[in-house]
Amino acid sequence: MRADGTFTVKSFVPTSVTPEPEIETALPVGIARMEKAFAGEIEGRAATLFTAAFDQASGAGTYVAMESFEGSVGGRRGAFNFVHSASTSGSDRTGEYFTIVAASGTGELAGITGTGGLGVDDDGTHRIWFEYDL
Repeated sequence: MRADGTFTVKSFVPTSVTPEPEIETALPVGIARMEKAFAGEIEGRAATLFTAAFDQASGAGTYVAMESFEGSVGGRRGAFNFVHSASTSGSDRTGEYFTIVAASGTGELAGITGTGGLGVDDDGTHRIWFEYDL
């Protein structure tokens, strides 16, 4: 099955957590907490832990995000976790990874498995999709 939706970032709060031991690299690692709101066939909210090594000036870097989603997918309500990551050199998106965390589903989404993806339209609309099985 497939479900498509859009999302907006409601909050992005950098945290004071720093990796230990602290190791200096050309791109420092940052960690933030995010809240997202979803609409469409994917409706609800997510609490996200976001980690990135990113250079604001060039737009180059890599991120890893773990999301705890609560809401509905394809009309079925529940909650589950999903993880995604990607890299960019500033003008592309490579090395994409996206998966629903096995055994994390609750309610009508218990047993959900699958993959998905994220994209950003030219107008700035953020899109998400799940290719999933229940």
